Amino acid sequence: MTSGPWASATLEAANPRPLRSLVALVGHRGAGKSRLLPLVCRWTGLPGADLDRLIEQDAGQDLVSFFNTDPAAFRAAERRAFASIGGPAIVATGGGFLSLHADLLRDHTAVLVPITFETYRARLLGDASRPRLRPELSREEEIAQVYAEREERHAAADTIPLLDFLHLSAASHRAQWP
Repeated sequence: MTSGPWASATLEAANPRPLRSLVALVGHRGAGKSRLLPLVCRWTGLPGADLDRLIEQDAGQDLVSFFNTDPAAFRAAERRAFASIGGPAIVATGGGFLSLHADLLRDHTAVLVPITFETYRARLLGDASRPRLRPELSREEEIAQVYAEREERHAAADTIPLLDFLHLSAASHRAQWP
């Protein structure tokens, strides 16, 4: 477990974490998981998949429409799509994945992509295309509540901070990939 998404300075050299064949980029909405995906794939030499794009293709509709129409069906589709991906691969997950589907990550490497509250808030306020998770609240209230709740869940999850993952993958230069 990590003490926070920025905690990359102290790797345990005697017992580094093994990298598993499926690496999930996890974190808040707007953290940059999809944007980082091609860069991390190049860095590791592994293929990549964007979970949101897989869900859209399977559902035959855009993510926001699907989520707004039936959030429970969307979350079930999210689980199915993730389970269908074989490794070795890098997967960019949706913003709620770590909070809602941490059980699916037990046998995989979950890499936490950090984002400050200020950046999270600015990105979500500037992007009206993202689905509202709590439309009964003001956007400001929704952003603050969801961030705080997910921060708590993220802190309890078994993840590797992004910088630690990049260090480990460079040091092993894919030698640890199954």
